[in-house]
Amino acid sequence: MFTSTLLAVVSRTPDWSPSIALIMVACNVVAILFAKFTVKNPNVGPGIPVLSDVAGLSLPALLGATSFGHILGAGVILGLTNTGTL
Repeated sequence: MFTSTLLAVVSRTPDWSPSIALIMVACNVVAILFAKFTVKNPNVGPGIPVLSDVAGLSLPALLGATSFGHILGAGVILGLTNTGTL
């Protein structure tokens, strides 16, 4: 009895596809751009040799930005799946 109620509440998760990967990459790029313009001290901490010149972010700032990008991407993917777009 409880199992059928629980299964009705759980949302459908999509299988991996290239479109889902592109959505996740796009969300991470948006998050990195957002962090580049909003982080107060983006160069505090160890830098990344190539990416610190391109993105202007240190390693801790880049890890925080990509963590936010993955949270954003998961929300976008689940939202698009629930609306039936994916």
